[in-house]
Amino acid sequence: MADISSKGTNWLRGDIKFKLFQRQPNLKDIAIMSRQLATLIGAGLPALRAVKIVSEQSENELLTESLSRVAAGLERGESMSIAMSKEPKIYPALMIGMVRAGETGGFVDRALDSVSSTLERDHHLRGTIKSAMSYPVAILILAFLAVTVMLIWIVPIFAGMFASLHSALPLPTQILVSLSPVAAWGAPIIIIGGAFFANWYRQNKNLPIIRQYRDGIVSRTPVFGKLVAKISVARFARNLSNMVNSGVPILQAINIVAGTAGNWPMEQALLRVEEAVRKGVPLAIPMKQEKIFPHMVTQMVAVGEDSGTLSTMLMNIADFYDEEVKTTTDQLTSLIEPIMVAFIGIVVGSMVISLYLPIFDIYNHIK
Repeated sequence: MADISSKGTNWLRGDIKFKLFQRQPNLKDIAIMSRQLATLIGAGLPALRAVKIVSEQSENELLTESLSRVAAGLERGESMSIAMSKEPKIYPALMIGMVRAGETGGFVDRALDSVSSTLERDHHLRGTIKSAMSYPVAILILAFLAVTVMLIWIVPIFAGMFASLHSALPLPTQILVSLSPVAAWGAPIIIIGGAFFANWYRQNKNLPIIRQYRDGIVSRTPVFGKLVAKISVARFARNLSNMVNSGVPILQAINIVAGTAGNWPMEQALLRVEEAVRKGVPLAIPMKQEKIFPHMVTQMVAVGEDSGTLSTMLMNIADFYDEEVKTTTDQLTSLIEPIMVAFIGIVVGSMVISLYLPIFDIYNHIK
């Protein structure tokens, strides 16, 4: 009875945690954690003690719990890479592969430091893209709200005025008057449906069929397609450079990089490249056969293979395309802003003009 009472008291005290409301660790969290581990292990601390210290310092609850499980694995005699591989939703495959290479070569601290640098760059890149996209998304939401408010509250006032005129309305005005009663129940359906779709997409966005169609459509988009291709090339080159530089075998490195590409066409191209390299073909040759790799990239990879500086060449490629992405994003942002302002002006202005067309007709008849 005492045990039951104790359990009930714990439950009443809120010992049950609602994981639904816990924030998933992002790239920045993992990068900071990797840097802390690299510093502690580099200072001579055992891996187990380093993991326990970092788990106590982490501000993300899910990451703290995960690190505690990693520490438990280390206590059981598992390696850090094996313990992390049991937490695939927390630790990227790139990180696990780099740690495994560091354990084999005796440089776990340098491997973790390299992972941290890579994830920090990736986080910064994603932040740049999100900041570029936040403005057009905000404008679209504002346009939707403006149209909804006008259809629900403004148009009915004019519709009552037009009904007393007993005359035919211009086509644009007829369309607005017809849409007004639909908006009253249609807008909530769109909002609720959009929320459900966003939740469903967040849970299923990594399914192969979803990624295949989504990335295929994005890659064919006139402006964003080229931007995504540059991002994919930069990520591929940097990750492969870090893995090769850390001593990861080339086949294993290509396979891991393919899984972390974040782009379906790039992932499939890398898997085909891996198959060719497995047969003894130099890396640059199958890359030339894939359209997703620019000619400059394949040429630099070929030079790197011939001169034994593949890691350096790949890092130069990554730096070049990082700058290309930044330049393209800045240009895209400066181009999108006036376009979106003009878009919302045209939408709202067209509605206002449509509402005043019958009044203009009446004035012309009177005149």
